[in-house]
Amino acid sequence: MQALALSLMARLKDPWRPPEMRNHPDVFIWDDGHNDMCMKSKAEAPLDGVLLNGERNSKRVVERDEASIKLLSGIFEFALHVKNRFLGMEESLNKKCRLIWPFFLILFLHCVAILFFTRGFLLTRTELSSFRDCSDLSQSPCFPSSFEDLNTSSSSPPNVNGTIRDQHCWTAPAIDRLVIIVLDALRFDFVAPGTFFDETKPWMNKLQVLQKLASDKESSARIFKFVADPPTTSLQRLKGLTTGGLPTFIDVGNSFGAPAIVEDNLIHQLVRNGKRVLMMGDDTWLQLFPDHFGKSYPFPSFNVKDLHTVDNGCIDNLLPSLYKEDWDVLIAHFLGVKVIEVLKNQSGPGGLHENTFLLVMGDHGQTINGDHGGGTAEEVETSIFAMSLKKPSASLPSELDTSFCKLDLDRKKICVSSIQQLDFAVTMSALLGIPFPFGSIGRVNPELYALGAGTWNQPSTSSAKCKNWSKLEEWMQNYINVLCINSWQVKRYIDVYSASSVIGFSSEDLLHLTDLYAQAQDNWLQSVKNLLLSPNEIPKESCDNSLPIFQAQIKAYFDFLASVAELARSKWTEFDLKMMGVGFGIMLISLFIHLVAIRRINKLCQISYPSLGDYEISLGFIFALFVVAIRACSVLSNSYILEEGIVANFLLATTAILNLRHSIMKRKMLIEAVAFLLLISVLRFTIEPGLSKQAVSSVFVNLNPLRVLGIDDSHPVWIYIPEIVPVIALILLAYLLYKSTGGNSCWRVFKYFFITGTILSYILITVHWALESNMLALPLLLEGNGKNFIPRMIYAIGFGLLALLAFTQLFKQEKTLDYKEIVVIKTVAMLSAWSSTVIILLGRQGPLIALASIIGGWCITMLQNLELEAKDVTDGVLTTHPLPVTQWSLLAVYLFFYTGHWCAFDGLRYGAAFIGFDEFNLIRQAILLTIDTFGVSHILPIFGLPFLVTLQHPYGQTNQRKGILSMKLSQVFSMYGLITALIATFTIICVTIQRRHLMVWGLFAPKFVFDVVGLILTDLLICFASVYYIC
Repeated sequence: MQALALSLMARLKDPWRPPEMRNHPDVFIWDDGHNDMCMKSKAEAPLDGVLLNGERNSKRVVERDEASIKLLSGIFEFALHVKNRFLGMEESLNKKCRLIWPFFLILFLHCVAILFFTRGFLLTRTELSSFRDCSDLSQSPCFPSSFEDLNTSSSSPPNVNGTIRDQHCWTAPAIDRLVIIVLDALRFDFVAPGTFFDETKPWMNKLQVLQKLASDKESSARIFKFVADPPTTSLQRLKGLTTGGLPTFIDVGNSFGAPAIVEDNLIHQLVRNGKRVLMMGDDTWLQLFPDHFGKSYPFPSFNVKDLHTVDNGCIDNLLPSLYKEDWDVLIAHFLGVKVIEVLKNQSGPGGLHENTFLLVMGDHGQTINGDHGGGTAEEVETSIFAMSLKKPSASLPSELDTSFCKLDLDRKKICVSSIQQLDFAVTMSALLGIPFPFGSIGRVNPELYALGAGTWNQPSTSSAKCKNWSKLEEWMQNYINVLCINSWQVKRYIDVYSASSVIGFSSEDLLHLTDLYAQAQDNWLQSVKNLLLSPNEIPKESCDNSLPIFQAQIKAYFDFLASVAELARSKWTEFDLKMMGVGFGIMLISLFIHLVAIRRINKLCQISYPSLGDYEISLGFIFALFVVAIRACSVLSNSYILEEGIVANFLLATTAILNLRHSIMKRKMLIEAVAFLLLISVLRFTIEPGLSKQAVSSVFVNLNPLRVLGIDDSHPVWIYIPEIVPVIALILLAYLLYKSTGGNSCWRVFKYFFITGTILSYILITVHWALESNMLALPLLLEGNGKNFIPRMIYAIGFGLLALLAFTQLFKQEKTLDYKEIVVIKTVAMLSAWSSTVIILLGRQGPLIALASIIGGWCITMLQNLELEAKDVTDGVLTTHPLPVTQWSLLAVYLFFYTGHWCAFDGLRYGAAFIGFDEFNLIRQAILLTIDTFGVSHILPIFGLPFLVTLQHPYGQTNQRKGILSMKLSQVFSMYGLITALIATFTIICVTIQRRHLMVWGLFAPKFVFDVVGLILTDLLICFASVYYIC
């Protein structure tokens, strides 16, 4: 456009002449304004009439095509306008770019810093592509060829392991078919009898069919506490169950888009060894194993509103499949527990086959609120019910038995054991007779293996060289040989992993593991030599004292396998300290640029810094720095992270007390100061349910004001108040919106579109809540797409208002308004456009949260005028102090927790992402979840920051006042961004120091993810806001 304008301007300097007149320099074309183009001399051009050479009176009219002439004239005029507009915009942008370009630079530096640090901190472990085969067993010391030379006197072929035969793979199959029923988020106390717990909850003792089977002496069934490793997202748990490894923290990001597992795993080994696998239920299995199932019935599981499609689909296909012979392993993943009532009548003859092993298990637990993803006991403890149709086996030795027994509701003895999810894959592999997954670091669980194999009651095998051996001793010898293969596989994996990984395990750790393994193998080899002798050559004392020897041998293998699991849990992630150091260094550079940018803006504003003797301003400045420093340093404590919302409220209340002190001393704004302190005090109690995962046990929940007043729980007021109060709050919001713009006579498009659109959205929100209310029975309107229509309309109105703002920003220049008034209108318009979407996602608490944020922001804005009035500041002096910006930041942090969020993946309100939609779409649901999570803590506070400047800035349309207001806006954005960046930097320091902490993946890593995501979002919003308000 610039080149076009310049070329056209060059043509203007040399006016057009007809070809016959180009030799007459004193003749040019003149437009008389009446659609006639005439040739005039320079001397006569201003006169009426068209003269040529000044001597002739005859007029010569040049006939041209009028359309072409008009077009040419229009192009000339447009070129002049474009040139002037471009030059004006270029000059204006040159001035304003000096204020906004640091924000984009800081955004770039933060992205690079976080990218480097994340690559060093949240690395996935090295996934090895090796897969185990049946032939690999020949490399194992558990079945060496040298034993044949030691057994020449034996009349029969050597058979060290009673479960290993040449015709089998690694172990002889103990079961023919396996049925795995997975119940999503099955808590341990859902299955275990209520007598195992100190306090009985309403959801306990609902699955008594499983409890009765486990307590029946004639039944080979048992209940296990199934302990998972955090994080407890579904993807990681399914990956851990099938691979036998420990998925790392970074895999959380793939929970909504599960990639296919490329490591060796249980499902791959089943298919590779000829087992037919049938899957039904949660379609996540099909995403993890896209080409492994012979037959599958997947159903979408990410629709949080649909609790029946997956379960009904499983039930419809499960019952007929139990009677078919076209599968060896059946996996049914339910989202509910209705399958239990179905299975209780299908477990006899004609249902499950005799040599079929049944597992009813959970992938993880859940909190009281139904969340999961963290590392609390409620989330990591799930259940597994195992049942074999074989006869009950004998009791295990106390060294192997981890069960604890109590009486159930029928006064029958029932025992519950414990098993790690890490042990699931290798135990199932041993029972099914397939190679153990290469990356498995678990151990074959003795109780689950004995229950499934039933080998205690099987006839004697050729390995029973001692005639007086009991069935238990025979089984223990077989189990030791299985542990030998198990330990060899784990040791082989650790060696290959350390050799192929960039960092691997330290030499000290590897030496310790090697010593443990060598000691276990030496004991095993010594005991095996006796078994290779003929029955008459075996010393009698070896047979009589075999049980203690077996127990010691098992303990040696257990010690080795437990050490490997402990080492993997503590040092599995490969921290690249160089990458982490580079990221941290770039973060420090960004902080320095932040400080330089603020100092540069201060110079542009010609700031007069307060003198050392000026106590009041110095106190506010120093106190703001003190509060920010406390909050930044506190992230180094895990206790602070757990109580971050309460601590933010405490710091905000502390600053409010300082405001109250100033107000009392100056005898001004006492109402605002007291109101601000009361608001913070009231909000302090509302954060308890959102912060605590034990919300039901919260004192605040039980201490309801209506209950204190003696109002019975069954009184109708309990129904009406939760329905009416949010509607009243919406009406107040609409009134405040109208009042904030009612006095503006200009920019009518704002009134007609923004006020109308926002109020219409509030009305639709009220209708949407009414349709979902228990007070109204409108089922027909909630069927199909009817329940989604209103939320989609609200989203569309909000998007349309934002698009209108963008259009107005690009093409409309309202010169009749004061610049301050323009900024105020823009701020109100932006907040209004976002408010409806944020409120409907937050639910009925949304209007109350919006009112609380408005009151809090208004108090902060008004109270900052206390110091400004005392100093009688001018436009050339900076009038925005760090304390109000610090309070604004603390209020935003508090609102994050006030809405029921916390810095953990189970703190995300996934249900909000499906308001208005039933089907899962990754991008759409991610956007809605982001708005719900960061709407009131990031989006609204950042776009509302101009209120800190405009309400104390004088009116005026002069360029000087416009420039000062722009600089103050830039200064406020810089200070707010600096506070956020400083907190994120200290979080980076925290996770670097605590990278080997026990709670690094359960607490510190989620805090890091939330803080850096919030930092990038803050930078993006500040960039948009600076362009929106300043340009």
